[in-house]
Formats: sequence, structure tokens, C-alpha cells
Amino acid sequence: MLIEKGVVTSSMVDRIVDIYENQVGPQLGAKVVAKVWIDNDFRHRLLDNAAEACRELGIGGLQGEDMVVLEDTDEVHHAIVCTLCSCYPWPVLGLPPNWYKDPQYRARIVREPRKVLADDFGFNVADSVEIRIWDSSSEMRYWVLPQRPAGTDGWSEEQLAALVTRDSMIGVGPVKAAS
Repeated sequence: MLIEKGVVTSSMVDRIVDIYENQVGPQLGAKVVAKVWIDNDFRHRLLDNAAEACRELGIGGLQGEDMVVLEDTDEVHHAIVCTLCSCYPWPVLGLPPNWYKDPQYRARIVREPRKVLADDFGFNVADSVEIRIWDSSSEMRYWVLPQRPAGTDGWSEEQLAALVTRDSMIGVGPVKAAS
């Protein structure tokens, strides 16, 4: 309709689609996670200054200027929300999913995170693991560094990146199992 009315051109739409398919998105965040899993020095730089470490890989831009990466461990699992709106690190996660902007998700994940993860996402976090919820804002955007799956020793960055999902970097789902 916008093309028909002359507001935008089809080449403008194609350019936007190209940006979100190839220049920003969860495949870039997965690349960062995979690098962390094989390069401990890079892991330290990412945890110290996520935006700067991402720039080392050519990743950055609007909504990614101020990012903090939260590392999952055997004892702590992190999940992200923006209770006020939908602040989100676009350069590494792409466009936010519709559920992320839903007021029901935004309210419930804070009150009952374990239940929301299990009921809404089929992601069961062991009772022995503490769940920490982080509230993104326009000043600071959070994302999760999921744990490397067992059985991936010797895997390449490309193989590892294929295991990382957008949901695992938001903290509402696991990485894919090694097969």
C-alpha cells in the first residue's frame, strides 16, 4: 500500500529487508556467542564492554550503543525484558519478536519468571538455578550469553553459531542441542 501511494519504493523495502536479513539480527549475536565459546580473551572483552567487543566483529549501530551481556552459569540463568516498552539490542538480535512487546509477557516474566519460561516457552530451568530478570531500557540494552552445550569441543565457530537461537540470547529458551 505504501509503495502504491508512493510513500516508499520497492527498492527501499528491499534495502530494509536486506539490512534485517544480512546486516543485523540474531545470526550476528550467534556469531558473537560462538566466538566467546572458543576465545576466552574475547569473552572477557565482551563481558567488560559488549558494544566495543561487538564492534571488533563489525557489529554495531542504533540500539546497540550501550549493551551489557549477562553470562549464564550452572547457578544463574538470566532473562531479559523491557517493562516500559520494548528496548532491545537490534544489532545482535534483530527485530524484537511480537511477544517481547506484549504487556502480558512484560508483566509476568518479572513476577513469575520460572512459570513463564516453562508455560510460555517450554523452557524448564532447574529449581536449583537462580533466575535473574534484567530490565532493558533506552539507556542500557541487555542480552544473554548462554552456556556452551556439552559435546561441542573442537567445533568451529560456524558450527557453534548454528546452535545459538535468538530466544537463548533473550534467556527464554535454550541453545540447540549438539548432535
